[in-house]
Amino acid sequence: MDLDNKDAKPILVILVGAPGSGKSTFCDEVMRSSSRPWLRVCQDTIGNGKAGTKAQCLSSAARALKDGKSVFIDRCNLNREQRSDFLKLRGETQIDMHAVVLDLPAKLCISRSVKRSGHEGNLQGGKAAAVVNRMLQSKELPKLSEGFNRITFCQSESNVNDAIDTYQKLGPLENLSHGCFGQKNPDSKIQSSIMKFLKKAEVPVDTASKENVIGDSTSQTPGKNDSLCKDTEKITSPHDNSKLGSKETKGQADKSAGSYHNQISLDDPPTLAFPSISTADFQFNHDKAADVIVEKVAEYSKKMGNARLVLVDLTHKSKILSLVKSKVAEKNIDTQKFFTHVGDITRLHSAGGLRCNVIANAANWRLKPGGGGVNASIFDAAGPELESATKEKAKTLSPGNAVVVPLPSSSPLFTREGVTHVIHVLGPNMNPQRPNCLNNDYEKGCKVLQDAYASLFEGFASIVRNQMQHNENLGKKTLELQDQSEKCSINHSTNSDQKSKRDADHGPEKSKKYKGTHDGFELTFTGSKDEKVDSEHRRTDGSTRKAWGSWAQALHQIAMHPEKHKDHLLEISEDIVVLNDMYPKAQKHVLVLSRSRGLDCLSDVQEEHLSVLKRMHAVGLKWAEKFLSENASLVFRLGYHSAPSMRQLHLHVISQDFESKHLKNKKHWNSFNTAFFRDSVDIIEEVSNHGKATFKDDDKLLSMELRCQRCKSAHPNIPRLKSHISSCQAPFPAYLLENGRLVSACTR
Repeated sequence: MDLDNKDAKPILVILVGAPGSGKSTFCDEVMRSSSRPWLRVCQDTIGNGKAGTKAQCLSSAARALKDGKSVFIDRCNLNREQRSDFLKLRGETQIDMHAVVLDLPAKLCISRSVKRSGHEGNLQGGKAAAVVNRMLQSKELPKLSEGFNRITFCQSESNVNDAIDTYQKLGPLENLSHGCFGQKNPDSKIQSSIMKFLKKAEVPVDTASKENVIGDSTSQTPGKNDSLCKDTEKITSPHDNSKLGSKETKGQADKSAGSYHNQISLDDPPTLAFPSISTADFQFNHDKAADVIVEKVAEYSKKMGNARLVLVDLTHKSKILSLVKSKVAEKNIDTQKFFTHVGDITRLHSAGGLRCNVIANAANWRLKPGGGGVNASIFDAAGPELESATKEKAKTLSPGNAVVVPLPSSSPLFTREGVTHVIHVLGPNMNPQRPNCLNNDYEKGCKVLQDAYASLFEGFASIVRNQMQHNENLGKKTLELQDQSEKCSINHSTNSDQKSKRDADHGPEKSKKYKGTHDGFELTFTGSKDEKVDSEHRRTDGSTRKAWGSWAQALHQIAMHPEKHKDHLLEISEDIVVLNDMYPKAQKHVLVLSRSRGLDCLSDVQEEHLSVLKRMHAVGLKWAEKFLSENASLVFRLGYHSAPSMRQLHLHVISQDFESKHLKNKKHWNSFNTAFFRDSVDIIEEVSNHGKATFKDDDKLLSMELRCQRCKSAHPNIPRLKSHISSCQAPFPAYLLENGRLVSACTR
C-alpha cells in the first residue's frame, strides 16, 4: 500500500476489557519504554488520585490530543455506548482511533480481581467476582464501523505481550496499519467459561458453528498461531514506506487462498478502487486530471463515513499517482479515506492484500470488452458474467456518466477478490483517433471529467449506504437469534412501522405529484440511457428504493436538468433553481433548489457549502419580498426539513398562514412547525461556526400533538387547527421574532 505519512498522528487507544483483564498493566508496560509521548487517562484516578467522571476523562484526553500526545483510555469500555463519546474526540483532526481488546478468559479476570489488593478503584475481594460476571454479560466487542481505524484482539496472555511489544516499538513518527487483528470469533458475546466458573447456569450452546462464523478480513486463519498477524501489521514510518510493497504484500497474499466471500467481514471498510479516467488511451492532460481527482476526492471523502477511495495504477513510476500524491498533501486530505496503490486493479486482494468491494472501470461508450487497458482487463477478469450484467443495466454510456453494475456471485472477480460491484465510467476524450474527441477543449473536458468522477463517487456512495443498511439489518437479526429476544424483534418492527408511516404520509402525495403527468408537468426516471448514475444506481434492487424512491428523485432531476422543465420553473441559474411546490402547504410556498451535485440533504452540508446556503437564502429572501410586495399581510419563514422526503437540498419559502387544501395531516403540519423544520439563518450560523448543521431526524417530532404556531394552543385535528389559526391574532413566539427567522413587511 502506497501511503505518505509525513507527520506523526496522535493515537487514541481505547482499552476494552473486564476488571482484571490487565488494562492498567498494559498502559504501564507500554509507557515505561516507549519513545512516543503517552498519557494514561483512568477514571479511577482522574479526580486528583480519586475516582472521577467520564466527562473528566474526555476533557483530559482532549487536552492531551490537542498537545500532540497519544492517549490510553483506561476504562472497561465494554459496550458501544461507553466508547462512542471517546470516538467523537477525533473531530476534524488527524487522529488514529485504536481499540485494544483484552478478551481474556473470564476465569482469569475474576481470579486476578479477587486476589488483588490496593486497587485504584477498590474493586477487589469477594465482590469483584459478581461485578466481573455482570459486566461480561453485557459485553459488546468493538467494530471498525464504530469509527476505529485499528482493532487488536488479545485472547491470551501471549497476545497481550505481543500487543504491548507492538505499541512499545511505535516511535513518534510512526503509524500502525489499519484493520482488525487477532480476532477469532467476532460473534461470541459471553465467554461460556464464566458461567462454569461461577456455577450460575449451564454453558450456553453456541448458535453458530465455526464454519459459519463471519471473521474479519484481516483475522487469522483458523488453526494458525494465536498471536497477532505480524505479516499484516507492519509499522509505517516516513523512512520505510517504500518497503511496504514487497514484504507486506507478500505476507497478505499468502492468506488469500480459497474463496474470498468466505472471509468477508461486516466490518471491512467499503472501498472503491479506481483508475485514472481518460489519461491513458484518451490522452487527457495528467496535471489537469490530477486537479480534478483531488478536487472530487476532497469533496466526497468527507461524506462517506469510514469508506475509502483508492487510486490505482500499475507502476511506481506512474505520473498520475505522483501528481495526485503531491496535490493531496497540499489539500490535507485524510489518508485514512484516500490513498494511492500500485498494482493490478483486478488482483488487489489476491496479489496485494487490499480489500476493495467496488472497482471502477474506464469503459468505452459501447460498454463492451476489448480495446486494451483497464477495460479489457476488468472484463476478462470478471468473465462473461460482467458483460451480461452490464447489458441489463445499459447499452451505451455518454462521457461524464457512470453506471453501477452489481457483479454476480459466480464471477471470478467476486469469488477471488470479493468485488461486489463494478462501476463503468466514461470520461472525456482528447485522442483524435477515438470517438467524441474534444480537440483539446479543456474547459469542456475538465467539466466532463468532473461529472465523470462525481457520477463514479455518487454511485459508490449509494453502494455504501445500502451496505450499511444491510449490515444493520443483519446485525439485528443476529442479535435476535443469539438472545432469543422478542423485544429486539418488536422494537425493530416498531421502528420500521414508524418510518413507513412517515414515508406514507409524505410519499403518496409526492408520488402522485411526480409519477407520470400532472397538469402537463411530466418527469421520466427510467427511460434515459444517458441518465447519470445517481438515479440509475438506486434501481439495482428492491432495497435501494427505501433510500430514495423513484418519486423522491424528481427534485434532483429538475436540479440536474432544468432545461427539460423550464416551462414550469420560476427561476433558473447556474447554481439555483426555483419552483412552486406543486402541493403547497400555504398560500405561497416555493422551493429553492441547489444544483450542486452530491448535496442531497442537510446531512451532506459541510463548511465548503456555506456559500451555497447563503446563495439559497438570498434567493429565498428575494422571492419572499416579491410576494410581500403583492400582499403585505403575509409573513414568511425560510428553512429546511431535517430529513426531507425528496432528494436534492431544497429550501422552503413558506407563508405562515398555512391556508391550503394540501395540508391534510399531523405530519404535514409538524414538519413545518416543530424542531424538524430548521430555519435557514440558524443553519448558516451553525455551518459557519461548526462546519456542519445540527438537526433532529426524529419521528416523534412529526407525531406531536397539533399546536398553533402562534399561541401554542392544542387542537384535536387538522380542521379544528385550521379554523383556529385563521383567526388567531396572538404574536409569534419570541424565538421566531429573533435573528431574522420571520420575514414580513415590517422586517423589510
